[in-house]
Amino acid sequence: MHTVAPPRQTLTAPIKRVRFVYVAAFFLFWTIVISGRLVWLQIIRHSHYVEKAASQQERSVTVAPRRGLLYDRNLRELAMTVSVDSIYAVPKELGSNAADAASLLAHVVHDDPDDRFTSEQSILGRFTASHNFAWVAHRVTPEIAERVKDLNLKGVYFQKEFKRFYPNNDLASQVLGYVGAEDVGLGGLEREFEEDMHGTPGKVRTALDARRKVLGSIEQEPLPGENLVLSIDANIQHIAERALDEQVEKTKALHGVVVVQDPRSGQILALAVSPRFNPNETRHLDPKALSNLAVSDVYEPGSTFKLVTYASALDGANVKPEDLVDCQGGAITIFGRTIHDDISDRGMGVVTVQRALEKSSDVAAVKLAMKLGNERFYKYMRGFGFGDRSGIELPSETRGLLRPVRKWDPASIGSLAIGQEVGVTPIQLVTMVSTIANGGMYLPPHIILSETEKMKGDAELKATPFRPQNELPKNLPDGSHRVITELTAAKMRSMMQSIVVNGTGTLAALNGYSSGGKTGTAQKIDAATHTYSKTKHVASFAGIAPVSTPAIAVAVVIDTPTAGPSYYGGSVSAPVFAEVAQQVLEYLGIPHDQPFNPKKHADEIKLAKVEHDDHPEDSNADLNAMFAEANALPDDDPLKGTANAGPAKPEPEPAASQPAKRSVLNLLPEKVLAAFRANGGANTMADAADNKPLTAPKVAPLAQRKEDGGVIVDATKRVAVPAFNGAALRQVVQQANSVGLRVQPVGSGLAREQVPSAGTMVPVGTQVVVRFLR
Repeated sequence: MHTVAPPRQTLTAPIKRVRFVYVAAFFLFWTIVISGRLVWLQIIRHSHYVEKAASQQERSVTVAPRRGLLYDRNLRELAMTVSVDSIYAVPKELGSNAADAASLLAHVVHDDPDDRFTSEQSILGRFTASHNFAWVAHRVTPEIAERVKDLNLKGVYFQKEFKRFYPNNDLASQVLGYVGAEDVGLGGLEREFEEDMHGTPGKVRTALDARRKVLGSIEQEPLPGENLVLSIDANIQHIAERALDEQVEKTKALHGVVVVQDPRSGQILALAVSPRFNPNETRHLDPKALSNLAVSDVYEPGSTFKLVTYASALDGANVKPEDLVDCQGGAITIFGRTIHDDISDRGMGVVTVQRALEKSSDVAAVKLAMKLGNERFYKYMRGFGFGDRSGIELPSETRGLLRPVRKWDPASIGSLAIGQEVGVTPIQLVTMVSTIANGGMYLPPHIILSETEKMKGDAELKATPFRPQNELPKNLPDGSHRVITELTAAKMRSMMQSIVVNGTGTLAALNGYSSGGKTGTAQKIDAATHTYSKTKHVASFAGIAPVSTPAIAVAVVIDTPTAGPSYYGGSVSAPVFAEVAQQVLEYLGIPHDQPFNPKKHADEIKLAKVEHDDHPEDSNADLNAMFAEANALPDDDPLKGTANAGPAKPEPEPAASQPAKRSVLNLLPEKVLAAFRANGGANTMADAADNKPLTAPKVAPLAQRKEDGGVIVDATKRVAVPAFNGAALRQVVQQANSVGLRVQPVGSGLAREQVPSAGTMVPVGTQVVVRFLR
């Protein structure tokens, strides 16, 4: 009988699935951890460890880029960058002599007691903090660098760095700004275009071995910054600053501003602020002198704002200069407020609109504004650029103060008509005058012509000397818009000329050129009491020249004149306009449109009677609303929260005697003078030894053409303006050409209106504006 053998036992135990899963998960976890760590080190933190290794194996020195240059329109350097020595040390090479070296170096480089960086304690502290590199002094003068070299200290070295240099010292300093110790723009255009002008820094990397010995170096060249070409003419800027400085000093004023603009392009030819600062000396700057008051501060314009009122009434309410207006004996009451004319003009009754503007009548201005109405008057004010930023390429520009109609009280239109309850900047003021000068087109002001990588001497970078044009550019800049018609602008220019001839602006008269403008005297607002000051005023004048074809517009604002016989705009600011305009027109070689007398003296000019402004109690604008408006400005507006922005009560009147005008020929360098004469500028003036008026050129009966295309007009030749009424355009042009006049047509059809009127005696070459209607 056979027995069955038991089953054979296996030699290995079966693998359990659970244990396998545990082991696999364990290895998978560590694979993920290790992979994650590698990703963290090799990818995410790769640059960190590369830099850390480089710091141990290399020494890196940043090389500053060359900052962009600032040129005027003639490519004259206004701000440039020069290479100077900076001093550094390697402390470990100084060894135990570090303290002595710090003392010796500080004795040489510490030339300013307020400069803590170069003090002995500061230098020694940097020597102690670092073993490989420590600055001693940045951008030292050549004399200091030479004295340090004479010390012959081991471990002390020199490195070239760039330093900002302003070759004309304080010329246009508020426009240009200045650069701080770290080569960063801290004001003006230096600040506004910091990113473009700074450039991209370079690096020099030096490889070191374990004993810190140099093995080699790699250089990464810096990229220079962009250069800016400004619309400013340095010669015109100098003329404006010199005239302004003299008047600020003479009248002991707080400060003053003069802006010269090309009315047919909006370009700023000069922007002068007094007092100024020297951007080459930044250690002890007066903060009060850093602000560009032409764009960042506002004042109540007073009677200069009446140009807006009258232009708006002529354009929008069908008012004519010859219309009659009743000045009511010099007082008018609206909604409980009484507004008075100047004391000397009280009692003035029915006069023409033109005469009312000549005498700066507040009553007439209020009546004209009320004829327009709130909405239309506000629209014209905004059209002239008030209540909004102009967009000029300068930092810290304010939009000024102009409340919308819904915030006006019932009598606000009366205050606004005479330049109260509104805060303006000098830039806004001169742009308003330019709008009238160019035929009624608002052109935003600009101070930058171009931004370029090209340097002076490059064939592609050419100077753009200012040459006045008779027409607006074909391609108008962004923001341009028509405010008033060309005919209205022509009427306003004629009325502005009458202000200088017969009104409050007689001290703005020029020699050989016609001029027009408006005076203004505003009482300043006391920020503490919200009332008008009885002793502090702002004197202003805004004008154009020549009137026939304006080449320049000029605004003069002088804050708080305290010395002299008068504080009125007609006696304080108008003479500055006259001096600046006279010299600029001569410098530009503009043909005379009036008789030129080379021996014209102050006693030959008709003196204006000194008249007085209204008493402070007559100034009853809503000042609390003005302060509320200032506090409601955007946070980036420089006036935000200051609530001290303005002077107020307008009402200027002329005064004083006309100072003898100094010729620009006494101010310009010999090279400029030679070029001026070579271009024919001197031919427009009679010889200084001859006091006879200019005689007609022999080449032609009316005018003589120069080689460069310019025209010299006989200033003594005057003709009567023909009557064009009912004539077609061709007949008008032929008739005007026959007597040597030019025509600016408006509209189409037959001639219905003209400025100047028929029969007016005008210089040859005058432009007559004629309106044509079908």
